[in-house]
Amino acid sequence: MYEQISHSLLNEILDDLKPEIRRQDLRHFYTRLGANFYAIHNLFHHLYGRRDDFKEQMLKLVETLARQYIQRPDELEKLDIARENDHNWFLNQKWVGMALYSAGFADDLAGVADNTSYFQELGVNLVHIMPILECPTGKSDGGYAVSDFRQIDSRVGTLEDLQRVSSEFRKRDILLTLDVVLNHTSDEHEWAQRARGGEQKYQDYYYIFDDREIPDMFEQSMPEIFPETAPGNFTWDETLQKWVMTVFNDYQWDLNYSNPSVFIEMLDVILFWINQGADIIRLDAVAFIWKKMGTSCQNEREAHLLLQLMKDCCQVTAPGSLFIAEAIVAPVEITKYFGEDAIIAKECEIAYNATLMALLWDALATRNSKLLYQGLKSLPDKLERATWLNYVRCHDDIGLGFDDNDVRHVGYDPVAHRRFLVDFYTGAYEDSIASGVPFMRNDKTGDARIAGSLASLAGLETAIQSDDEYAIDIALNKIILMHSVIFSFGGLPLLYYGDEIATFNDHSYLDQPDKANDSRWIHRPKIDWERAEQRKKQGTVEHAVFSALKKMIAIRKETTAFADFNNRQLIDCENPHIFSFIRYDHNRPSEQVLVICNFSEQAQRIDMEKFNAAGFRIHGQVSDLFTGKRPTEFDQQLVIQPCRFYWLTEY
Repeated sequence: MYEQISHSLLNEILDDLKPEIRRQDLRHFYTRLGANFYAIHNLFHHLYGRRDDFKEQMLKLVETLARQYIQRPDELEKLDIARENDHNWFLNQKWVGMALYSAGFADDLAGVADNTSYFQELGVNLVHIMPILECPTGKSDGGYAVSDFRQIDSRVGTLEDLQRVSSEFRKRDILLTLDVVLNHTSDEHEWAQRARGGEQKYQDYYYIFDDREIPDMFEQSMPEIFPETAPGNFTWDETLQKWVMTVFNDYQWDLNYSNPSVFIEMLDVILFWINQGADIIRLDAVAFIWKKMGTSCQNEREAHLLLQLMKDCCQVTAPGSLFIAEAIVAPVEITKYFGEDAIIAKECEIAYNATLMALLWDALATRNSKLLYQGLKSLPDKLERATWLNYVRCHDDIGLGFDDNDVRHVGYDPVAHRRFLVDFYTGAYEDSIASGVPFMRNDKTGDARIAGSLASLAGLETAIQSDDEYAIDIALNKIILMHSVIFSFGGLPLLYYGDEIATFNDHSYLDQPDKANDSRWIHRPKIDWERAEQRKKQGTVEHAVFSALKKMIAIRKETTAFADFNNRQLIDCENPHIFSFIRYDHNRPSEQVLVICNFSEQAQRIDMEKFNAAGFRIHGQVSDLFTGKRPTEFDQQLVIQPCRFYWLTEY
């Protein structure tokens, strides 16, 4: 859009660009900058327009974009152009992801490159390598306390190792996802050290106060993130002799995005890693990046404006890249991180579907889909050109962030129901064989979250220890059932490394002082590659899970109805144990897949006419895409075995 004020400023900026930038071939850059500059200027002015150095900061911003564009490798620039020509490329059903720690998966980044064939064997073509940047030993928060945003931690490799990973992935059409921690740095980061040294410039990068007056006012409305290990939101720094905002841990200093220099620095970091080959950047802790007194300092409007500005800027330099919003917030807030637009994701193209994840664990524990159905029905629609990241398990805890109104709607008391789920998955409930552990139990509120590997939470570990064949079969069915939902629901399915071979809880973290107080390490495994070889041996649990997931992935990639174009219809089939929905090809709506999931440990029957009335039109025979067989029917009723699923289509 042309607008005189912003484009007059743009002309001034282009005249003032450094000579070494002006001499470059910036044809595509100028085209994109001209198209996006009105939005960039408006957002930057809204956030920082009252500052005396506004024009200087705008020049610095454009120079940052131009410099990173010049440094962008030719092959990545060609990829940008290809993705601009196919702007819905990431909504295709062919993408299936896996999240992993490089040290846990294969020792280091070189090991990840060496094991690229493993992803191909399973069918994974999007790999999220968890944080790899330099962090202090013992104060890393699992990689999220970064002490150098451009230096890879020597324990996992070098920049050359990452470039090799990127090259190997690109040869095989595998997308690379990397983290950028937006909200904070380690207190050992150069900026924090220079702030401690008395440099006002870097003290302005953080929230630093002489006394408790302002921190106490913030604390009145801010919740505690880690009440057990890091109570409060401010830490006294002995060197500074001042209070520093530390929302997560006392060694993680929150960045002050009301300072435009912080925004430009972090944008430069994002573009640096995109230029190293990252197709997708996972933006960590996005809900926290704008602080406002008198609020929870989460989900503020300015946080969304910052993300919109980041997106507009990245579209100028590297339009083929995508953002994932790591916003584990209330269901009604999650979709806002796509950006509030009718079609295009103005902030992040991808967001974690934490609601679906938590609801799946609820359905598994209760053996019914009442809350699953109600919770998804209440979840706001996503934008057309945005997608969910659907997962069963991730590196983090399982939080029970259901909407209390939904919990009450299905007849549960919210507090009692959450307590039941924590008890169920930590083995305290009599009827449970799950073997998880609580995370961050809050004695003030009674709240807790859940940690544990998928196989252990599903009861497989206990079943094998008991040598109970029936329990083993049911646990395996549960693992496969949950994945059947994320593969078919609509969005990018994301596996968590180790789940594909039914990895159990790892208690070795208790022997490591820097990890012993964080129970999430119980499900951050070191892959046993000897055990992984069992995936090739029929009759093993590793083979049962790996082969089922591999088969589902292959079917998904060939089923156009599983692409994500808001082409899903939930069905209430009036059986509380059954969760079902219709997926259809958005170009050919008559091509449908009916997904039916039985969360009960008992077989269920249902009249197929209910699905016909809901819109699944049957003119001939139906078959199950997963088994290749006709479903079991008796007396005109469909029979679904315990903890099993169907992907039904007409043939």
